[in-house]
Amino acid sequence: MANKKHNEEKKDIILSIKNASYRYSDAEEDDYALKDISFDFESGKMYAIRGRSGTGKTTLLSLISGLERCTEGEIIFDGKSLKDMNLDKYRSSDIGIVFQSYNLLPFMTASENIILSMDANGLKINNKKEKAIELMAKVGLKEVYADRKVLRLSGGEQQRVAIARSLSYNPKMIIADEPTGNLDKQTESEILDIFKNLAHKENKCIIIVTHSQNVCDAVDVIYDLKKVKN
Repeated sequence: MANKKHNEEKKDIILSIKNASYRYSDAEEDDYALKDISFDFESGKMYAIRGRSGTGKTTLLSLISGLERCTEGEIIFDGKSLKDMNLDKYRSSDIGIVFQSYNLLPFMTASENIILSMDANGLKINNKKEKAIELMAKVGLKEVYADRKVLRLSGGEQQRVAIARSLSYNPKMIIADEPTGNLDKQTESEILDIFKNLAHKENKCIIIVTHSQNVCDAVDVIYDLKKVKN
């Protein structure tokens, strides 16, 4: 079910989920984690996916990120079915992922975490630290934070580093799994402003899985997941 705050015609669909269903390999034939889901996501917009526990939010993220394949239906990214794509390349160049727990390496500095992502994706950049500092500035972190170990940063600062890391290879879409779940309301608002800018000013598609009403109030479109009735 979609709750669209702005009643506009679809313009640039970057991701389309078409009648997608998912059943775990050890599940009964009619025991689906997700059943017949169809959602469209556009560039330049911010989306929330919400639902109670057990409605398949994590499963849907796994399908969108190519970690799992649909049992039925398909997912199309930028005109191509994920079934026909190199999923390692897809995850390392087309989409960025931001986690609730940040998933940063604590023994590294903020800039080193971002540079590690550049290295993992084989980016050819002359001065990677300079690029990391540029990305940090984009998410509201001053240069002085570049050489601080992650454990010396607050939760909000760590999440900003995680977002900067996800931007290191300039993906078209960012998927965020409860990215504000560990943050206070003020910091949550600041993080949401970053995501808004990425969507509305840089034309990225932002997809946030959330339980937060503040997040839902901030996005352009809300998709609700309901528990599958078997």
